[in-house]
Amino acid sequence: MNRNSIIGFLLIAAIMVGYTVWMTPSAEEMAEKNRVQDSIATANRARQIVLDSLQRIEAAAVVQQERQTIETPQEPVGEISTDYTALKNSYDVFANSAVGEDKTYILENDLVRIEIGNKGGFIKNVELKDYQTFDSLPLTLFNPETTNFGLSFFVNSRVINTSGFYFQTDATETHIKVGYDKQRSFSMRLYADAGEGQLDKSKYIEYLYTLESDNYMFDFTINVVNMQNVIAANTNYLDLNWYADLRKQEKSADQFSGLPTIYYKYTNDEVEYMDEKDDDEEAINTKLKWVSFKQRFFSSVLIAKNNFDNGTLKVFTQENPSSDHYLRSMQADFGLPYNKSSEISIPLQFYFGPNQFYGLKSYDIGLEDQIPVGWGIFGWINKFIVIPIFSWLGSYGWNYGIVILVLTLMLKTALFPIAYKTYLSSAKMRVLKPEVDELSKKYPKKDDAMKKQQAVMGLYKKAGANPASGCIPMLLQMPILIAMFRFFPASIELRQQSFLWATDLSSYDSIYNLPFNIPYYGDHVSLFTLLMTVSTIMYTYLNNQMMGAQTQQMPGMKTMMYIMPIMFLGLFNNYASGLSYYYFLANIITFGQMFAFRYLINEDKLRKQIEVNKKKPAKKKSAFQKRLEDAAKQRGGKR
Repeated sequence: MNRNSIIGFLLIAAIMVGYTVWMTPSAEEMAEKNRVQDSIATANRARQIVLDSLQRIEAAAVVQQERQTIETPQEPVGEISTDYTALKNSYDVFANSAVGEDKTYILENDLVRIEIGNKGGFIKNVELKDYQTFDSLPLTLFNPETTNFGLSFFVNSRVINTSGFYFQTDATETHIKVGYDKQRSFSMRLYADAGEGQLDKSKYIEYLYTLESDNYMFDFTINVVNMQNVIAANTNYLDLNWYADLRKQEKSADQFSGLPTIYYKYTNDEVEYMDEKDDDEEAINTKLKWVSFKQRFFSSVLIAKNNFDNGTLKVFTQENPSSDHYLRSMQADFGLPYNKSSEISIPLQFYFGPNQFYGLKSYDIGLEDQIPVGWGIFGWINKFIVIPIFSWLGSYGWNYGIVILVLTLMLKTALFPIAYKTYLSSAKMRVLKPEVDELSKKYPKKDDAMKKQQAVMGLYKKAGANPASGCIPMLLQMPILIAMFRFFPASIELRQQSFLWATDLSSYDSIYNLPFNIPYYGDHVSLFTLLMTVSTIMYTYLNNQMMGAQTQQMPGMKTMMYIMPIMFLGLFNNYASGLSYYYFLANIITFGQMFAFRYLINEDKLRKQIEVNKKKPAKKKSAFQKRLEDAAKQRGGKR
């Protein structure tokens, strides 16, 4: 081991030690971390008690309903006279609300239909009226049988969770429709007891829903009124628990557009998300602005007008789901500050709707960052170029197959100068190929490789050709290609949009279903993917012919360029046909450009121009070129 290697290892060791020391938390930070962990552990223990409490509530409800059916007629809601002592022992001041009759209320506008159950006072189901599932069913976001939402807190050493109790409403309508340019409010209240069969209307927890016309977002306000002597005196937080089993809406998943998971935004920071494939649980010890149960094209978002505090987020997939439309399970638990005053209002909002970029962006809280348009320069290209153009073209009401065609033509036109420079560079290399071959014969030995390289570079310089000029334009086009790779699978505009034989441009376009499954390919044949693969192989062949000497010097790379389209055949077969269609169009337009360039660039004239360039005085070497030559000479000297 030489001196340089030893010094290098010592520097790496010093950096690692320094980094470890720097990242080691201080005593104060460790204390704060332990406090947060203890708080979270306490909350988790409380939640387990809540689950046990809910089970007891369910059992009591079943017993009470059986007694009412067998022994007495149904009594009015809120007036319970049988077994009150037992209920009181279990549920304290909420004994009267532990049993009741299930009722559903509907709140809707032109976009959403919301079902609210009096048990728990919360949303049981949400239907998006402008959309359907892949199998033509009404699009509902989650399973109403398993959805749970409630506040947890202590009352006289008992854990109470509001999701298991019956709320009351003063509404005279069971179906409230919000008309054009209006808004309607709907209130559900959980009252404390005033005695057996009596409710104290001055003490309650209220869920207040306020829905506007033509809006996917609506206000959800939690009001806690005169409960300071009911809720335990040492309570600083109300624990909010939200659980939902999301329903499958699409024919196929698409990993390019983001699989279902929880997205969340820190109050003063960026949007983060949890694992999209495996089960995941995360403790939150920083204030959050919103939490989203996100599917590919739709989201259920709970938003704090102030913020959420410490809690946990969890995503998992059940092994034996109860429904064929089951997608994934999501859970969010966090604290809402509680200050023990006589009237507390906690302003929240819900968004139940599509993941449409400009629609989400209009709320100005970062909801659009759930859409996976790519990171860095790829995201910028999509946000500031592709999405505006795509939305503008879509506003004309054209079929989206035509929109993709026009978008591809516009992008190819914008990239035309770069493509022209690439072709011109390859034409120069073809013209110079005979002379490069002569130099290869002049320096046939491996020991002369450096002399050959210097001679070739000298030839290129005299001729005014630059081998890198063909690579640089190609590199400039790569961000566009990768940006489009992320854009199409995430575009809800393509959802269930048909074109030619494709019935849904956001999913695969099967022209034949196989009686078996091929690993890494699937059980069907996607025609757009086949066309893209064949056209890519043709483009690779033509490109290799044009590049001539350059590809001969890199036979391994040439082989890889043919293997890649075959690999993409399996990768793209199960995903958005709109993406395969775009790449197929891009290849076809590139073919047209190649033939156009052959007429625009006369290689005989180019050869004459190169001969003229050779006779011109040598240009001064650039600093970069000089460094390259010096490095080459140094390597040659070491040999």
